[in-house]
Order: sequence, then C-alpha cells, then structure tokens
Amino acid sequence: MSFEHIPVLLNEVIEGLDIKPDGIYADGTLGGAGHSSEILKRLSDKGRLIGIDQDEEAIRAATDKIGRDDRVSIVRANYVKMPEILQEMGIDLVDGILLDIGVSSHQLDTPDRGFSYKSDAPLDMRMDRRQRISAADIVNEYEEKELFRVIRDYGEEKFAQNIAKHIVAARAEKPIKTTYELNEIIKASIPARMRQDGHPSKRTYQAIRIECNRELEVLKESIDAMIDVLKPGGRLAIITFHSLEDRIVKNAFKIAENPCTCPPNFPKCVCGKVSKGRIVGRKPVTATEEELEVNSRSKSAKLRVFEKAQS
Repeated sequence: MSFEHIPVLLNEVIEGLDIKPDGIYADGTLGGAGHSSEILKRLSDKGRLIGIDQDEEAIRAATDKIGRDDRVSIVRANYVKMPEILQEMGIDLVDGILLDIGVSSHQLDTPDRGFSYKSDAPLDMRMDRRQRISAADIVNEYEEKELFRVIRDYGEEKFAQNIAKHIVAARAEKPIKTTYELNEIIKASIPARMRQDGHPSKRTYQAIRIECNRELEVLKESIDAMIDVLKPGGRLAIITFHSLEDRIVKNAFKIAENPCTCPPNFPKCVCGKVSKGRIVGRKPVTATEEELEVNSRSKSAKLRVFEKAQS
C-alpha cells in the first residue's frame, strides 16, 4: 500500500506559505511528503525542511521520497512537539509551517490500521502505534456516558446516546474487537429510515479516531506555539477537513490577530495584549472544481493561513 496520494490544495498551500528560497520550513504532518516535495523544489541549497510525522509508515515513505536530500531532516513525533524539536536542532525561528490535519488517505486505505469502516480489521485507529490506547480500548472500556460524549461531540452524531447504549450492551456479551462488529452495532442503533446520509458508521468512527489520537486537543495546544516560532513575516498554513478542526483554527487565528480583551466601550486598549500578526484572507481557501474532479479527498478541505507580525 503506497503513501502516494495527490496532496490536497497543493498550489494553494505553496502560495499561502509564500516560500523564500533560503528559508526554513517545517511540515508537521509529513505523510508521504507530497506537500514537502513541492516546498523543496522552491528552496535553494541554503534552504531547509524539517518533516515531522508520528506514523512510522509515513516516516518510511517520506524518507524514501525526500530523505536523502541534505536539506531535509525527518523526525518521528507528534507535531505538538515541534517547538522542542526545532530547539534541539538549534533552530530558533522558521519561515513557514504546514499542518494537514486528520487521518491520511494511506491510513484509511490500509485495512489493518482499523481506521475505515469499509474493511474488516482489528479496531486500532492509532496514528502512532507506540501509544497504548487504541480504538478497541475506547469502545470496550469507556463508560456509557463517556462514549456518548465522544460520539456526540466529536462525531456530531444525533444518535450518539443510542449508539453508546448499544455498544455497552454488546460488549457485556463479548468484547468488540473488529470494525465489522462495531459496524453492526452502530447500524442497529440508527433507525433504517435515517441511514440514507452516507455510511451509518462514518460519524462514530470519526469521533473514536479523534478521541484515540487526541486530535483536537493537540491542535488547540499547538497553534499559538507555532505562531511563536515563526520569523517576522513567516506563515502558518493549516488544512482542516471538518468543522470541529476548522473552528479551532479560525478562533485561534482570530485571537492571535486581535487578542485585546478590553470592553468594546473602552476608548483605548489597556489590557496590553499585542497582536501576533494577521489572518491572510478573510475566508478559508477551498478546492477548485478542477481539483475536486481528480481528488475527492479535497471536497471538505479548508486552508487557513496566518502571517506573523513584522516586528
């Protein structure tokens, strides 16, 4: 199974990063290095790229593609650790950072990873297989109210309560070990007339995956720190794939641009909070019709870009 997939919003990412030939760039979600290989094409011999990914298979694929380039450093870690990784490399500030959030096409297309409801496989969903907790642990060990919270909040699933109840009832008989076992439980939890909107498991799988990998917490924890390690005029580009992620990025960028907490009726700011920069473009960038025709994954993709203040 190959990591070779068409990078989402590739031209828009390259434009958004406003690449400087001698600059230092970090890709926090390296994947198969689709975006990174294009960044490299625009760097001079003095440029540098740091690629980070927590997935062992992504690291292997990216190393095969770009790892022999002297300008490239590849690290297996979660992107939340980027500031420490840069510090260890003796890099204070970078010219640009890219995050392509969420599950990769490769992870979805590799059945034994357990990310997809389309293949029968062990319930896993770990992006980093070194971590202890898997999807199976969540499904079999979380209390019913916690399962309900996860499925409701992270899957925005209207039948979350019923699904949680059915999961708890089923696991009392025997542990739920595979994706197809979970599919049957979810299907039984949703009235037949309400199963028309795509696969009935879609929202629940999203929720369990997000919980398993702490995706939203990691994103929240990372944005400010990444803006802080940008050089003046440097840019942070983030691609999201659903409303929960996009909301986090949108709000974080908004606060970074205008952090003032003074009441609106104050004649001038007295809180002392200073803007970190500006949002590039008022609306998120989405895929063109041309891209949608050749890359279905780009359908829900949104790109937002933040530029660090010049001084």
